[in-house]
Amino acid sequence: MATSVEARTVSASARPASLVDIKSLLLLAILLAAGFILNMTLGSALGIVGIKPQSIIAAYALTIILTRANLLQAAIYAIVSAAVIQLTTSIPGLNFVTELVAALLMSALVKADVGGGKANPLVAAFFTTLVSGALFAVLGTVLMGAELATAVVKAPIVLGTAVFNAIVVQALYFPLKKVLGN
Repeated sequence: MATSVEARTVSASARPASLVDIKSLLLLAILLAAGFILNMTLGSALGIVGIKPQSIIAAYALTIILTRANLLQAAIYAIVSAAVIQLTTSIPGLNFVTELVAALLMSALVKADVGGGKANPLVAAFFTTLVSGALFAVLGTVLMGAELATAVVKAPIVLGTAVFNAIVVQALYFPLKKVLGN
């Protein structure tokens, strides 16, 4: 009886993909640590002029765009980021909602084929921060029992923060992309 021997090749892509890889989590952890330190130092100093940089948003926005995270991965990054924000937030728990929505938006913008190219980090980070800040301002106002119209007073801070974060994300995107070999 003759037996036939066949060569089989198994590619790396045949393995099931993990939900979030270690490299992405490490990147998020490093950026969150840097973001937390910046929030505690630079954020407090700039708060005097009406800009309250939220470097944690910039951290997960950078992670999402650099890893091209899907919606589920972005949700995980948002939950981890919101947990870190709980150490300094004025309204505990609210960031779990605001960061989840914003991270999902960031992932959608990254995955969108806008104009035949990848999402612009500046624009994507701006809208991500704007959505997070606007949601926090509106929902926070409602939760605190204030009139919804008072949320408008926070608009310049939200807008200033969105511009600041957009510039930071854009400035860090290309150097980090090069370091990561993307």
